[in-house]
Amino acid sequence: MPGSDLPLILGAAEAAGQIALRFWRAAPQVWEKPDGQGPVTEADLAVNAHLERILRAARPDYGWLSEESTDNADRLGKDSVFVLDPIDGTRSFIEGAESFSISLAVVTHGRPVAAVVHLPATGVTYAAHAGGPATRNGAVIAPRVTPDLPQVLTNRTALDAEFWPGGVPVVKRNFRASLAWRFCLVAEGAFDGLISMRPAWEWDTAAGALIAERAGARVTDPSGAPLVYNAAHPMAPGLLVAPPGLHGEWMARRAG
Repeated sequence: MPGSDLPLILGAAEAAGQIALRFWRAAPQVWEKPDGQGPVTEADLAVNAHLERILRAARPDYGWLSEESTDNADRLGKDSVFVLDPIDGTRSFIEGAESFSISLAVVTHGRPVAAVVHLPATGVTYAAHAGGPATRNGAVIAPRVTPDLPQVLTNRTALDAEFWPGGVPVVKRNFRASLAWRFCLVAEGAFDGLISMRPAWEWDTAAGALIAERAGARVTDPSGAPLVYNAAHPMAPGLLVAPPGLHGEWMARRAG
């Protein structure tokens, strides 16, 4: 049940955060992944090993999809799957910045049902489960819309005219390193929305997507379709995340 999975993943994420902090600002070993996939540190691997040991022992019938584990097609036959990024924002972690997170979700029949995004360096934890509210350190959160100029987490490329036949949205661009955290910042009303036209891995989006949805935001791909998880190729073609009115405006501009 989603409610019973949430305490499990909350405890696991917070303990994993303590492991990450042992390496943070302590010159961890860093390697480059093949094919330009970016860096990985010994902290990523240690956090991943901890989470896999704890979670798979607690839910041996669940599948497993992690950025730092070799993918196994066995997960495709599982009703429920852990989907996680042990450290989302690895480059920021390496630089000693606070803006990295542990992103952890349970996906059942293609939909996230329990989610945690934990920022160890700041002690902030976002959480949600299907049917319940989204929270930040236990307090219920909700999105916002700034009427004059929406503050949106995006990049310049996502606002290219080719993506917006009906006119490019007028927004103020902002950036944060962890994609999982960006969902949460929209969920709590720190920013008005999130736009990405880049493919996004499931482990970066599953937890944040549920938190944003339970807070009251709409979460879709750029065509307006809902995100579906535990896919054979675990990637979405992009993201639109915003309160319903702003999301609807963006979809109208996408349609032309």
